[in-house]
Amino acid sequence: MNKGGHNMFKATAASPGIAIGKALVYIEEELNIEKNIIDNIVEEKEKFHKAIEVTKHQLEDVRKEALEKLGADKAAIFEAHSMVLQDPELITQVENKITDDKINAESATKDVIDGFIAIFESMDDEYMKERAADIRDVGTRILKNLMGIEIVNLANLSDEVILVAHDLTPSDTATMNKDKVLGFITNIGGRTSHTAIMARSLEVPAIVGLHDITSRIKNGDIIVFDGDEGIGYINPSEELLKEFQDKKKKFEENKRQLSLLKEKPSITLDGRRVEIAGNIGTPKDVDGVLENGGEGIGLYRTEFLYMNRNNMPTEEEQFEAYKEVLEKMQDKPVIIRTLDIGGDKELPYLDLPKEMNPFLGYRAIRICLDQPEIFRVQLRALLRASVYGNLKIMYPMISSVEEVRAANKILDEVKRELEAENIFYSKSFEVGIMIEIPAAAVIGDLLIKEVDFFSIGTNDLIQYTTAVDRMNEKISYLYQPFHPAILRMIKMVIDHAHNAGKWAGMCGEMAGDPKLAPVLLGLGLDEFSMSAGSILPARKVISQLSYEDMKDMATKALNLSTAEEVKEFVDKSTRP
Repeated sequence: MNKGGHNMFKATAASPGIAIGKALVYIEEELNIEKNIIDNIVEEKEKFHKAIEVTKHQLEDVRKEALEKLGADKAAIFEAHSMVLQDPELITQVENKITDDKINAESATKDVIDGFIAIFESMDDEYMKERAADIRDVGTRILKNLMGIEIVNLANLSDEVILVAHDLTPSDTATMNKDKVLGFITNIGGRTSHTAIMARSLEVPAIVGLHDITSRIKNGDIIVFDGDEGIGYINPSEELLKEFQDKKKKFEENKRQLSLLKEKPSITLDGRRVEIAGNIGTPKDVDGVLENGGEGIGLYRTEFLYMNRNNMPTEEEQFEAYKEVLEKMQDKPVIIRTLDIGGDKELPYLDLPKEMNPFLGYRAIRICLDQPEIFRVQLRALLRASVYGNLKIMYPMISSVEEVRAANKILDEVKRELEAENIFYSKSFEVGIMIEIPAAAVIGDLLIKEVDFFSIGTNDLIQYTTAVDRMNEKISYLYQPFHPAILRMIKMVIDHAHNAGKWAGMCGEMAGDPKLAPVLLGLGLDEFSMSAGSILPARKVISQLSYEDMKDMATKALNLSTAEEVKEFVDKSTRP
């Protein structure tokens, strides 16, 4: 069969690696839920509560299984699922719907769950989007239990397979027998979907977002695919199969070579040293960063501490979490971002207004300065934890000098409070800001006087600078990291920091993109922070480049007219 024939498929490369094996098409039956008017409201509510109880027990079993097979961090997903079940908001809304609309429990549950999913799916933060998958997963379980439908368990796979699915839920990925799964292929999802994130953490190759792949592949078909390029074939020719077997050998060898870089510094051919760090969402993620040779934590998103619960995390809870990360990292730098939550991220105990445009709304530092009691608790916990490691505090969503001064004023008050209480904190921690709003990039020379460092949050910076909602598929082609305006803005931020004798890092997705590493290095970036799996490939790229050459290349790249031209020029300039 010709190489690019109808047996080829191509979509989003979600997790690197070469997969060769038999397909298992795993299709969840569409739940057919009818809306019925009911007579006995009490009976219907009881039915709902019974389903919740059954689901609780199932999730506890799944959690134990995940703990045994995958460790505490993956098991934590199901603690989060149990929290969804205990959310009074969910329970009350379903009960009210049954009572007010006089409809059956299945229909009421589906309506409420769909409402929750819609809220989370509209959010910009990948961690929050993951919550939508969690809620869908739990919701499906409740509905199946209401309807008496058996829940399939991927833990019992007996043969090695490539899983082909519409999507994989957190339950699927956490309970499946991962020794038997050679790869994932799904109809839906992007690089930041739950399936993609899980595939990368399990180191299983994956391609996602193929729309109709579950109808194109049959059980038992032989599949080959490259999770780096997002290309694969159904029932390939002998010749193609051989090509993929060779690629697989190469990939394994490359992985072995990368592991040799684990203890090495991140240093260019001509001796410029940069820091390659990891982004984390919970203390559990630290292990992955250390296993991949991370030289620090460039972004600890603290939102997780505030989510899946019905009240604020206490100072003690926060202190324990920050202390755990700092101790695990020993004296390596740890940048902890203060609460970055907003109108797009629902917290039941924070009465956030519903906003027309939450991304430009009441969020992050704006909430912390408006409700300083929340901010103080976090700052106290951070300062108390600072004696256990090398802490750097970072404020998100800064757009003006006034905000930094106001935040620092509260920080100073907290320092004085702790001194008055004879509580120790480190006198040498740094304070920095996230540069993710164009206004901040433009006044970087003024902002740097107030802080010790900058970290560039490219996910939002690109979105705000180019006025492109990156979740909108219709215009996602305009979301361009190589856009000359973005590169010029990044250069401006780095120059402002360096001119003041301070340093600049980056914690957005751009930092972990090997195609962008050469130009970021050339622009003078001091610290690159990324997901754990990207650390060693980034170190390899850096070690093969000359800083002086990349400086010249970056200067020329800034004068090119289009993102495509920049991309081609960088590629041509860095080819061995």
